[in-house]
Amino acid sequence: MHNPSNSNFPAEKSATFSEQFAMVTSSNSSGVAVYCAASLGKQNAFQQAALSLGHALAEAKRPLVYGGGRRGLMGIVSGAVSDQGGQVTGIIPYAIHAAGGEKDKGDGVAKTESVAQVLNEDRRGHIETIVVDSMHERKTEMAKRVGAFVGLPGGYGTFEEILEVITWNQINVHNKPVILLNVLSYYNPLREVIRNGVREGFIQPQNEKFCIFVDGPTDPRDHESFNWGQAALDAIATWQHDQIQPLPFHWTKDTDSSAIPNGKANIKGMNGISGGLHGLKTTNAWLKKVWHARSRSGRI
Repeated sequence: MHNPSNSNFPAEKSATFSEQFAMVTSSNSSGVAVYCAASLGKQNAFQQAALSLGHALAEAKRPLVYGGGRRGLMGIVSGAVSDQGGQVTGIIPYAIHAAGGEKDKGDGVAKTESVAQVLNEDRRGHIETIVVDSMHERKTEMAKRVGAFVGLPGGYGTFEEILEVITWNQINVHNKPVILLNVLSYYNPLREVIRNGVREGFIQPQNEKFCIFVDGPTDPRDHESFNWGQAALDAIATWQHDQIQPLPFHWTKDTDSSAIPNGKANIKGMNGISGGLHGLKTTNAWLKKVWHARSRSGRI
């Protein structure tokens, strides 16, 4: 059994490493990454929330970065931004691009004419599309372009993306707000999972705030007309970047390292710490092949 007292890492060096720790600086990017479903879902409130978010981003002149699909909630939010002249960048893996994009997993029915209009490919404005090799590169490309993340309802992929960027806050990869739009209480089960993790000693109590839930009106009947987009922007503005308590890991000299978690790293000694972790540096050209296909989203 390992005995910490017999560690080869000297106590004075451990103390020095701890003293050197600094929280990664917050991002000054105005871009917002939106994670959501490639399906429309069964509730009109989900579709209206995506529409509201897209309109709010365009009005605030905040660039949208999203998963590159033209269907489902992804299609609504991107269409709503581009329809009003906003900047939209879609990041899509080659395999999904070559297959014609992700398909709706439900009935694929737009509940209102306003939703149908933004999904109309003839109305969609210019969208920059970046085709990458893998899902990992997609997430990295999205994260490095933005200063905040917003989650709308979605499935496995949306859950995974949200939890990863929350984790990156915890391990000091980046310092960015993660907002969940809890339309019709969709994310209540996830909030309970997080709180259960706190109760059972797997998540530090102060780290529950790594994810900000926006609950909307008390009456669910008001969720269709609620301004979810403005509520998301307001929640982003409440992020206290200097108040979070990440784990004391150094990735790239305490600067945002969203772009390198998938890269291989060299460990170099710095400031007298031989073999310390402070000098992690990427050596893997993880984005050797990126295709920039500037096209209308209808070609994806």
